[in-house]
Amino acid sequence: MPSLGVDFRRLWIAYTVSAAGSAVGFGALPLIAVLVLDVSTFQVALLAALSAVAGAALAVPMGDFIEQRHKRPVMIAADLVRFAVLISIPVAAVLDVLTYGQLCVVGILHAAALIAFTAASGAHLKALVPVDQRTEANGRFEQSTWITLSIGPPIGGALIGLIGATFTLALDALSFLLSAFGISRIRHPEPVPAKRNDRRDLTAGWRYIWRQRGLRVLFLNSQFFGGPVMMTSPLLAVFMLRDLGMPAWQYGLVLGLPCAGGVLGAWLAPRLTRRLGLHRMLLVFGVLRAPWLLLFPLATPGTDGLILLIVADTGLLIAAGAFNPSFATYRMEVTEDRYMARVFTSWSITSRAVQPAFMAVGGALAGVIGLRPTLLVAGIGCLVSAAVLPWRSAAHAEPVPETA
Repeated sequence: MPSLGVDFRRLWIAYTVSAAGSAVGFGALPLIAVLVLDVSTFQVALLAALSAVAGAALAVPMGDFIEQRHKRPVMIAADLVRFAVLISIPVAAVLDVLTYGQLCVVGILHAAALIAFTAASGAHLKALVPVDQRTEANGRFEQSTWITLSIGPPIGGALIGLIGATFTLALDALSFLLSAFGISRIRHPEPVPAKRNDRRDLTAGWRYIWRQRGLRVLFLNSQFFGGPVMMTSPLLAVFMLRDLGMPAWQYGLVLGLPCAGGVLGAWLAPRLTRRLGLHRMLLVFGVLRAPWLLLFPLATPGTDGLILLIVADTGLLIAAGAFNPSFATYRMEVTEDRYMARVFTSWSITSRAVQPAFMAVGGALAGVIGLRPTLLVAGIGCLVSAAVLPWRSAAHAEPVPETA
């Protein structure tokens, strides 16, 4: 297969640098709220909820805005916004003027900028990479995601212990500045943005997804899968540390070690896609990633339970790591260029609203029926995602044009 090119490598390195910074700074914002400002548990939860929901709401008009513009300037601007808002926290801490309100504003703007970057970068990647190399390109990004997630949080935890959460967050901020510089060095000409002929419509992305059967089914699949997986995230910590009596290092092991499975899945994705075809990849790994959560409530105290959790999480991430590049490629192929940014924005906004809702329901349900039954409910919910796949779609569905 021919090389993906210098400009792709620049984009990939820029993404990897910012992903590494985010992984190192993972969890720093709530830690600052607790350790520096000594806020209540409710305020920590509110910070997370506001960042997700208000950030998504702020991003609603962005899809249409991004669609009408070149994508690299939008990506650079999003990186610079993330740098500015994150660096404001250590600066405010040094000046002793840091407040809880500032943390909320930073969380909201950071979330909105992330959605804008994701929308612009998806459309930009489609224009930058030839059709036959898109799965390979998406696989590279997926590998970077899982590698940084596996090594970033432990490094971040060590740095927080050494230099504090606020200065660790400064490293995260710096990664976005480096990412913006890397993107600015891309020389491949961007296509002229498609001009909108109809009136501005904030719902165009969602309506486009809903008209295209393959997109619609995968859109629902992503919510049925992502919601239950995120629902287990806070519950698993309580389940392992309190109910199973595992030490904190074992909890970290369950979070970090399976990420190698994501790297393996992403590495295999382009090779398996060439053998199985894009459509069959979606079906095979869409099914294979679905049942693993059902093993979580079966874990028992001791080594057996630890091994079971690691195996379950690794199996899930191998399948997800293989599925995601194929899914990203399929979404690119069936979406018209002039709707790419709006589709990506609508997709991100929905996921960032649905996942916190699942987490809230999971917390409430655990208080009523207990942790193990709630983890089982999450597993059953994730299993449903296997039924919501493009079983009848053609391997290379044609884009569905907008109708007036």
